[in-house]
Amino acid sequence: MHKTSSLSELGFDPSGASSGFFRPVADDCPLTPSSLSVPHGRLTKISVIGAGNVGMAIAQTILTQNLADEIALVDALPDKLRGEALDLQHAAAFLPRVRIVSGTDPAVTKNSDLVIVTAGARQIPGETRLNLLQRNVSLYRKIVPQVAEHSPDALLLVVSNPVDVLTYVAWKLSGFPASRVIGSGTNLDSSRFRFLVAEHLDVNAQDVQAYMVGEHGDSSVAIWSSISVGGMPAFKSLRDSHHSFDEAALEGIRRAVVGGAYEVIGLKGYTSWAIGYSVASLATSLLRDQRRVHPVSVLASGFHGISDGHEVFLSLPARLGRGGILGVAEMDLTEAEVTQLRRSAKTLWENCQLLGL
Repeated sequence: MHKTSSLSELGFDPSGASSGFFRPVADDCPLTPSSLSVPHGRLTKISVIGAGNVGMAIAQTILTQNLADEIALVDALPDKLRGEALDLQHAAAFLPRVRIVSGTDPAVTKNSDLVIVTAGARQIPGETRLNLLQRNVSLYRKIVPQVAEHSPDALLLVVSNPVDVLTYVAWKLSGFPASRVIGSGTNLDSSRFRFLVAEHLDVNAQDVQAYMVGEHGDSSVAIWSSISVGGMPAFKSLRDSHHSFDEAALEGIRRAVVGGAYEVIGLKGYTSWAIGYSVASLATSLLRDQRRVHPVSVLASGFHGISDGHEVFLSLPARLGRGGILGVAEMDLTEAEVTQLRRSAKTLWENCQLLGL
């Protein structure tokens, strides 16, 4: 008996099949087959800019998951940087063979496939958000153009906070097409969201589909309408079986997700491991062309009523592959969720306009 291996053998046309689910970002450089292909006979290089707690957690996770043949570390503090690089190199006998290089000059990132930026100015007590943003823009002016020059074909993944605004800054300064500039966005927020729902229902978090979208911050939006568990819509069941799931309770859960990082920082002084795993999952989807869907910060112009003229980055579920952002999911949102998302976009757009880029 002949076994069917694809829907095309059943008469379905595979060309453009994903277009009903995903729409490309507003990009001056459309994806082509050559831009999506993985170079043959080439080693994979990942660079991490910023060797702080977050940067090193990302580097360590990437190293242990065997995602790269070479890892380049860049930081402004040479002694700390050399110490971190040596610490990883000394574990060579226990890890996959990976070349680790480091330096204070971004030239060490030359020919990277993926550049992850975690560097950012820390907020000074009493400092305004705008002043902090301006200092981060100044830092990015020193980093991003050099990275783009040394690795003109790289994917650029921004992790520094405020991640949505800084992803916009990186896009402007790099000159890269929007499909190749990605912010870590609400990928980790969504994981926290899934964890809370999974704990409540006593299931594995991997069986929960739940997204936080919009800003990675106070105005993020929990998409309750599309939550599913094991492929089954879950929100109506949750409300029917738990009368405590009223609007106030839902907002409380959203705030718990948003405040998750602050709780960790309050307890241990910083966050590191969860963001390390989150970014490594993004690196895997990108470099191994996994076509997985992640809520990441993308150019959101034209989505869900966000003005085409507003070049704003915020998180939406996006399909990731070797070419970067391969498409953004056309989510079916409630009117309330759309309103909240547009409000989040407006806040981010106003912040971007103050930067004068």
